[in-house]
Amino acid sequence: MNYFLAKTDPETYSLDHFEKDKKTVWDGVKNPQALRAIRDMRPGDRVFMYHSGGDSAVVGLAQVISEPRPDPKAPKLTVVDLEFVTRLDPPTTLHEIKASGLFDGWALVRQGRLSTMPAPAEFVAWMKKKYPKTKL
Repeated sequence: MNYFLAKTDPETYSLDHFEKDKKTVWDGVKNPQALRAIRDMRPGDRVFMYHSGGDSAVVGLAQVISEPRPDPKAPKLTVVDLEFVTRLDPPTTLHEIKASGLFDGWALVRQGRLSTMPAPAEFVAWMKKKYPKTKL
């Protein structure tokens, strides 16, 4: 199982909305580096859901439930289906992630505008310690 992080603006598509929908098509990604991450996703992989803007934080967890495929509205882009798994309470803020000093080389810290990216194994292990009762 691989882990990724996907950012969403809560005013556009919040975790509340995702939880209500149960499933969503992860689309609208245009950055080549972010598209590579989506193309690397496989069913069963986990995705940390991140609210950007305002109180930027990892707020939930999703699971990939489809193979990546061309976006029917824009065939040069790639989409994948995600299923809501759980909320992460309390959320893990970007401030906490940066303050840990453990992830300075990760795209989340270095490339603030990148919307979708792989999550490093060290981050996954750190989150598992932070949320021991959650099946990450």
